[in-house]
Amino acid sequence: MTDPDATYRTLAGRGEAAFEIRGSKFLGHAAPETTVEDAEAFVERVEAAYDDATHNVPAYRVRVESGGPGSAMLREYSSDDGEPTGSAGKPALGVLQGRDVENAVVVVTRYYGGTNLGVGGLVRAYSRAAKEAVADAGVVEERPQTRFLVTVVYDDSGAVRGILESADAMVDADYEERVSFAVQVATADADALRDRIRSATSGRAEIGER
Repeated sequence: MTDPDATYRTLAGRGEAAFEIRGSKFLGHAAPETTVEDAEAFVERVEAAYDDATHNVPAYRVRVESGGPGSAMLREYSSDDGEPTGSAGKPALGVLQGRDVENAVVVVTRYYGGTNLGVGGLVRAYSRAAKEAVADAGVVEERPQTRFLVTVVYDDSGAVRGILESADAMVDADYEERVSFAVQVATADADALRDRIRSATSGRAEIGER
């Protein structure tokens, strides 16, 4: 069970790194992402941007819900993307683990320069690229976040918007036949916020996952 009010370390923004070793060019890319889907989408964007590279090595650590409120686990993933086993993805993931960073993804791009670096050289290079990209991004402390969707009729939308605006939450509203509010709020505050919305709408609001 995870303390819903406990802070965790993540990236402050996106970071990059670039250097050459014996003719091979290494590019590090790092970003904060709060879901596995977003982390994998970031990996795909880097792969598309550098589709002429020899390797695009991904690694991420993302907090995912594993049951009821306040229950979460870390999902960790890495791939060597054709490099010798254990020489690329694991070192990149090790940087995130060593900094105790969550909800973060790194991709290290390599353009082969014609000279083999050996497993030890690759481990050092991929670690360095990930480490420098993370350093460029910066590390901050955040509170665990919960996302949910609130759907109401127009007559209730004003009251719900007022509640959401008074809360420390991120909100994206969609006005169609009914009004939908995509909400992101600190996990520790989520239950109380849902209860306020239910009370204000006499239970008419539909609250679900997003």
